[in-house]
Amino acid sequence: MVETEPSSHAYQLSSLGETLPPMGDSESQPSSEKPFRLFSTKPKPPTKAPPPPPPPQLFNSASIDTDRGDPDAGTGPVSFSELGLFQWGVDTCRELGMRRPTPVQRRCIPRILAGDDVLGIAQTGSGKTAAFALPILHRLAEDPYGVFALVLTPTRELACQLAEQFRALGSPLNVRCTLIVGGMDMIGQARALVQRPHIVVATPGRIKVLLEEDPDIPAAFSKTKFLVLDEADRVLDVGFEEELRVIFQCLPKNRQTLLFSATMTNELQALLEISANRSYFFEAYEGFRTVDSLQQQYIFTPKNLKDLYLFHVLSKMEEEGTRSAIVFVSTCRTCHLLSLLLEELDQAAVALHSHKSQSLRLSALNRFKSGQVPVLLATDVASRGLDIQTVDLVINYDIPRYPRDYVHRVGRTARAGRGGLSISFVTQNDVDLVHEIEAVIGKQLDKSEYEEKVVLEDITKVYKARRVANMKMMDDGFEERAEARKAQKLRTLAAKGLLKKRKR
Repeated sequence: MVETEPSSHAYQLSSLGETLPPMGDSESQPSSEKPFRLFSTKPKPPTKAPPPPPPPQLFNSASIDTDRGDPDAGTGPVSFSELGLFQWGVDTCRELGMRRPTPVQRRCIPRILAGDDVLGIAQTGSGKTAAFALPILHRLAEDPYGVFALVLTPTRELACQLAEQFRALGSPLNVRCTLIVGGMDMIGQARALVQRPHIVVATPGRIKVLLEEDPDIPAAFSKTKFLVLDEADRVLDVGFEEELRVIFQCLPKNRQTLLFSATMTNELQALLEISANRSYFFEAYEGFRTVDSLQQQYIFTPKNLKDLYLFHVLSKMEEEGTRSAIVFVSTCRTCHLLSLLLEELDQAAVALHSHKSQSLRLSALNRFKSGQVPVLLATDVASRGLDIQTVDLVINYDIPRYPRDYVHRVGRTARAGRGGLSISFVTQNDVDLVHEIEAVIGKQLDKSEYEEKVVLEDITKVYKARRVANMKMMDDGFEERAEARKAQKLRTLAAKGLLKKRKR
């Protein structure tokens, strides 16, 4: 996620209290630009849904429930049927193994059914997707028509997962869910939108292009009832401002807006404050946290030995009962190089990064999720939202620059109460970053038990494989393609006027 100073997102209180002005420096915005609306301004229609539990406190005159931990722990179990869902929804949850609603589901589902705009902040693996998908499907069953909900999310992989979850939860309704992401056939996507599917899950860039290029598509969203921003902190980043402006212009003003994220940012806090008393805020925890069931370890190593430790840890997976692992790296180049290295070492792995075509990205992810390949090499494109139950191990081959990215990465394991392990490779240059991470998550990483003497036994084998991998990388033209992509990205940012903002 791009870092920007709080002042660069000029959210201001309007006379209605719910208008979102243009993001970015005011000097860069044309004076003719009008703000686009995020939250609705019309009163919500009455509903038969049961009243939600009262919020424990008030903040800035908003309807806010700040749930730190589980305030309902002493009131006994709560079932999905008590949340006001239809019986088919309760039965579907049971068939999918969802026995009891999580705190974010208990608090947000009744409020969404009641017609409120909702901002939900909860840690990874807490069931946020079902918290908005179930009430949307409930309302869809009452009045099925057209594009009932538009769900925006920052990455293609997360969009694919959300579409799968909507289809699974909405299977009794035969819900029609369309996926709109880059790297896929635009003509087919345009045809699908014109046919008015019930749910559209999209990345902002691709849906913007379709809305602008096909005059028949905007009308499909004229009666949309729900707008969802999943991983809202990323979707509301300044880099998506142009896309959001086009999208919001096609949506009705009396829709419900649902924002869900694992990270509370200045931008989300500003939206909460300007929403007056027409939105509901749920926060399951303060700051950044990792779950107690996650073991967090580190290996202090010279930079030139990281490949050696990676091969050693991965080669011990079967022996230690580790079903699958995700290895996070900082760049596409490193991701591609490691895939060539592990291929030379006969270690089965697939790579997921933005320089791959969408078909190859989906193929890699499907092979990993199905268990055909036990190791996924990935950039932070895979750090958000992906829920793969078999992931027992997360390796930070490169330490992320920001603590929040560390929290999202390690959140790919130890989900929904299960255990998990994270191992971070720490070089001399990473010490300050690790100390910052430890300060933010409120705990120290434990030293790993791997013995250097045993690891070094494979040094000749790994170094030879590294040389071969470097030669293959030179031959396959990756560097040239990477430079071309970089130049194209810079041109795109320049056209949006975002270069200066991103250099801050």
